[in-house]
Amino acid sequence: NNDVTIFGYPLSIFFIVVNEFCERFSYYGMRAVLVLYFKYFLRWDEDFATTIYHTFVALCYLTPILGAIVADSWLGKFKTIVYLAIQDITDANKDGTPDNMTLHVALSMLGLFLIALGTGGIKPCVAAFGGDQFEDHQEKQRSTFFSIFYLSINAGSLISTLITPILRAQTCGIHIQQECYPLAFGVPAALMVVALIVFIVGSPMYNRNPPQGNIIVKVCKCIGFAVKNRFRHRSSQYPKREHWMDWAEEKYNKLLIAQVKMALKVLFLYIPLPMFWALFDQQGSRWTFQATTMNGNFGAITIQPDQMQTVNPILILILVPVMDTLIYPLISKCFNFTPLRRITVGMFLAALAFVAAALLQIQIDETLPDFPSSTESQVKFINMVNRDLQIEADNETISLKGFGANEDYLTFHNQFTLVLESGQQNTVNLANGTRNTIAIIQGSKLGFEKFDDITSKPEKGENAIRVLNGFGSVLNVTVRDKVFNFTSNMSEYLSVSHGKAEFMIKDNRESCVYTQELGFGSSYTLIIPSTFTFGERNIKAVMDMKPNSVHMAWQIIQYFLMTTGEVVFSVTGLEFSYSQAPSNMKSVLQAGWLLTVAVGNIIVLIVAEAATLEDQWAEYILFASLLVLVCITFAIMAYFYTYTDPTKIEAQFDKMEPEEKEKRKNFDMPRKGSAESHKEDRGSSDSSSDDECTKQTKI
Repeated sequence: NNDVTIFGYPLSIFFIVVNEFCERFSYYGMRAVLVLYFKYFLRWDEDFATTIYHTFVALCYLTPILGAIVADSWLGKFKTIVYLAIQDITDANKDGTPDNMTLHVALSMLGLFLIALGTGGIKPCVAAFGGDQFEDHQEKQRSTFFSIFYLSINAGSLISTLITPILRAQTCGIHIQQECYPLAFGVPAALMVVALIVFIVGSPMYNRNPPQGNIIVKVCKCIGFAVKNRFRHRSSQYPKREHWMDWAEEKYNKLLIAQVKMALKVLFLYIPLPMFWALFDQQGSRWTFQATTMNGNFGAITIQPDQMQTVNPILILILVPVMDTLIYPLISKCFNFTPLRRITVGMFLAALAFVAAALLQIQIDETLPDFPSSTESQVKFINMVNRDLQIEADNETISLKGFGANEDYLTFHNQFTLVLESGQQNTVNLANGTRNTIAIIQGSKLGFEKFDDITSKPEKGENAIRVLNGFGSVLNVTVRDKVFNFTSNMSEYLSVSHGKAEFMIKDNRESCVYTQELGFGSSYTLIIPSTFTFGERNIKAVMDMKPNSVHMAWQIIQYFLMTTGEVVFSVTGLEFSYSQAPSNMKSVLQAGWLLTVAVGNIIVLIVAEAATLEDQWAEYILFASLLVLVCITFAIMAYFYTYTDPTKIEAQFDKMEPEEKEKRKNFDMPRKGSAESHKEDRGSSDSSSDDECTKQTKI
């Protein structure tokens, strides 16, 4: 049914490529906003959100092994993405969050587990299925198909990582207008429907090769038999063999054993590789959180923190051809840049990326406010009187302009003595670990009011704004359709995004607009003085927290280093594994390669939980140091590795020696008078040779 071709390609592969684009759009789009969903909707802290994120990614790369056997999880993936988008439906009390958060979290975690299972079923199957669509004479087209297939993956990743954060940043909701996670998860879910429909439409055109037995299972059985057989013959009376896998010769043919040896030789080199992925996959967790404390204003456009992940696929599309056509040929003129040397360089570049992230984090930390420790508190003073004042706080004199404030917070412990202009002493009690604003007000004599301030940077780069009403009458203040709620003279905080913010102030008769330009991550107290008039709009803005001053563009340095490392490491690693793998064990090494990604994410969980470092930059340095140590270890292992040509080795075993079957039949024949030999003979007969072990399946 695959006779129809377009430009020499079977028509069926176009359905497969479109299917892969939609599936990767769905996966990467959902993953791009996942860590922010954990923190800002489920209200988990950064460490726990990071833990669950990397647990999910680890599952996605563990399940391809299971997915090689159970591959069809499309519908489960679609349904469970929808589970993440139903908070409005379960919000009966109309407060913007699900009524039963425990149930909602349980559904979300079940959804993520099934998504991991689904993507694992898809991952090891689609590329190989696409290759099956070509005939033997279409080798050139098959080779080009894999390039197109890889391009569809990166295109899906790039577009979804760009679009999904934009969808997430929109406001929506049946009851409460808030960030639109239903839309951010719903669009990838819709793309999964498209993927499923496209895949089914192309069904009549597919070449479907019948199952030929799972080579991973066969390899495991062969290894298991060799170990078991060696253990049974551990006595010194049995002669040693050149390699421990040679103990499988009694049941398995020499060609399969030779192929397993070659595969194990490569898999041994995989042992240090998970550390690279431990750093690489933090682009979606720690680096995204880092971006929330930065300035995302790029002039005509504003970059969302989760959109910075698009730098990776963009750089991949640029760097892959540049490395292949320019960098590698130039380096090869100086020395032999072997695949294992490339992999080593890739790991080192990833370590440098985390050093760059640490240096950037240090710069960010220097711009962050000095928040109070658990044993101290901070106070800022605002003068709500229409004249200059001098007050004392624990014998420290503070000068305040009319309707002005002191620039920095002052630090105290538990309490301090406040002396106003009248000379009256007032004891002010403070809670440790808090920030406070004290407003000096005019009555029959000077007095004060104490208000609680925020003690952390506003979330998602937004700005925390509140209003202090000294006008003496009730005022209604709104900004971008949000209403300030006054519980006293001071309103509660409102989160306002960056850009020009117009504050509408009105009473029963008049109104006016006050405009304030907002950056990222600042905090302001807007003072409406007692002298306020609607015509003059003489409102003053007191900056309680400076906006983010480190620009998000600085992250491009670490993304460039990491992506360059990925191109050198990942692409070369896959090429090396393919060239060194036996013809029928490509899938074994592919499963092993994906397993290194899963283990890498597990390492993040272990290190992040065990290290408990207070400073984020220190954690970055820790990961970079660990990768450098692993990089040195891998370089030593690579030095002693001998490259092989699997084709030549397999050619030596094209014809099985006639006596080999006879040898396996006579395996471990009983020795006269030996009870032990009779026992071993019964064990041998239980594991008689079967045809499946002698067939050579090419995958």
